[in-house]
Formats: sequence, C-alpha cells, structure tokens
Amino acid sequence: MTDAVVAELTDVSRTYGGIAVLEGVSLAVRPGVTAVIGPNGSGKSTLLGILSGAVEPTDGRMRYVGPEAPRPIGYLPQRVPFREEFTARETLTFYTRLVAFDADGPEDRIGARGDAPDPEEALERVGLSDAGGKRVGALSGGMRRLLGIAQATVGDPPLVVLDEPASGLDPGMRERAFRTTADASGNGTAVVVSSHDLELVDEYADRVVVLDRGRVRAAGPRERLCSKHGVEDVSGLYRAVVAGDATETADGDEEEPTAVHVTGVSE
Repeated sequence: MTDAVVAELTDVSRTYGGIAVLEGVSLAVRPGVTAVIGPNGSGKSTLLGILSGAVEPTDGRMRYVGPEAPRPIGYLPQRVPFREEFTARETLTFYTRLVAFDADGPEDRIGARGDAPDPEEALERVGLSDAGGKRVGALSGGMRRLLGIAQATVGDPPLVVLDEPASGLDPGMRERAFRTTADASGNGTAVVVSSHDLELVDEYADRVVVLDRGRVRAAGPRERLCSKHGVEDVSGLYRAVVAGDATETADGDEEEPTAVHVTGVSE
C-alpha cells in the first residue's frame, strides 16, 4: 500500500455563530482506513465535511493532493437526500453519469471522460445486486446506508469520506457496512470514516484520530496508539485520551511516516 499523502488539512478551524467547532487541526491523510472518533459535538462531522469539500473552513485550508481522477473525493454525509421514488439502480446510474460529466467538454458531455462507471458493479460492491430494482423508499435503513457507501465510491475516488456509515443499524448491518468500508480502501484508496462503534473501529481501522472539543487529542496507527497509551483496544484508547484529556502532538506521533500525522495542534 502506498504511503503518499492524499489530502491535507493545515491549521483548520471552523466556527458557527462565533462558537468554535474545530480549532487548529492539521492532518495528512494517506491510504487505508482512518477512523475519526470522539464524543458527540466534538467536531467529527465538521471535520469530515471539510475533508470532503462540502464545508469551508473559517481559517486554514484543506488541499486534495492525491492523483488526478474524474471524481477525486467521494462523500457520504449522515443524511443523503436520495429520491425516494428512484430505484437503487436508478440512483446509482445518476451518480455514475455525474462522474462521467465533463463541464469543459463538448456539448454531448455524458461519457466525455470515458465510459461512465457501471451501476451494476457499484451495487455488487456493497452487496445490493438483488435490490437494484427496489425503490429507495422501500429499502431498509441498512440498505440505504449501503447504497450511500456505493454512491460515495462510484468512480473509484482516491479519497472516500464516510460520516457515520453504520449509524442506527443493527449489529449485523453495522458490521456489513464497516466491512464494505474496509473493502473500499483497497487499491491505494484513503477512506476516512467517523463512528461511535469502537469495536468495529478496532477491527477495521488502520489508523485513528481522536477528536474532543474541536481539537485532535491523538492520531496515528491504531496499534501504535494503543501501545503508546498502554491499552489493549480502541475503547481503552478512547477512555485514556478523552477522559485523561491527553493531546498527541506532532512529536508524539512517531518518527516514521504515518497515515495521519498531527502537526501544530493548538493548545
């Protein structure tokens, strides 16, 4: 797996109505699964929104520095406004055509960048081949989240950002959603996912970012962070870092390159 940086946040802050949601966050994101964890209100969704390009930082900047691609970044927000009357197949067909749409190309722009991605492949990728003809409004909550993961990965973007892909699902569907998320990280793709399910983070994440009160408290390879804090798993890491109010600085994140490197976190 390549270790090349795909996206960078530099001293990013975000305020809403004068209230700071993120403060001085700097990250470099590399291929693999990076899980962002933290209490409710810690800034996880805002961080992922900035990484996706959907949210503008108040200060600092986000840069996509990955390879050129028709769709550089795929994004699954917590709530996706899918059309209820569309089938799952029609929904993904819409997104595949967006990937092939070239605003600077000829008048007939669909396919101007090459053939559009196959919606059937996108359905198969998340295990929804048999549900392609179902209306979105008739899909279960788990199937809708899997459909959301499918749309976020259409076109094989080098950076995939998933905000709580397993939220509100039963245990079986949560595991399936995370397994699908991990599968999406193949071929050098960087997947950034937020979650409260620390057991699944422990099983599938390569790296972890711990957010608390808008600041990065720890970041780095999962096993290395657990060892550093003297804990056995991500649940123990969460308790040690959040309850202990620890802060992982650039110097504390290991000397060799890591997939998430914290630089200049404000104190």
